Amino acid sequence: MGVLSTSPTEMDKCIEECLRCARACEECHTACLKEPDVQARVECLQTLRDCIDICFEAAGFMARNSTNSKALCSLCASICEACATHCEKFKDDHCQECAKICRACADMCRQMAS
Repeated sequence: MGVLSTSPTEMDKCIEECLRCARACEECHTACLKEPDVQARVECLQTLRDCIDICFEAAGFMARNSTNSKALCSLCASICEACATHCEKFKDDHCQECAKICRACADMCRQMAS
């Protein structure tokens, strides 16, 4: 498992997807703050922050093989889906790409939670 072994597992793939999603959300959050309609994006910006935080937490729980990983991955999937829905409301490339990455992370986390 992980960095200390040579064979990536499904958990390793999910950790990488969570880190990718957190990074995409950070980049999208920064880009949204520069948009002229930033006031219309308040709820999206808040959801991006939630998504960033839960993705980092889920990655940490999985990395330490916590018994609570499945529960956190389930929550992470829900928040990633909500984030994708918010991002899809805006037509900017950064929001559209972020939504795709959030949905991919949600799918991977759902697999881990089952």
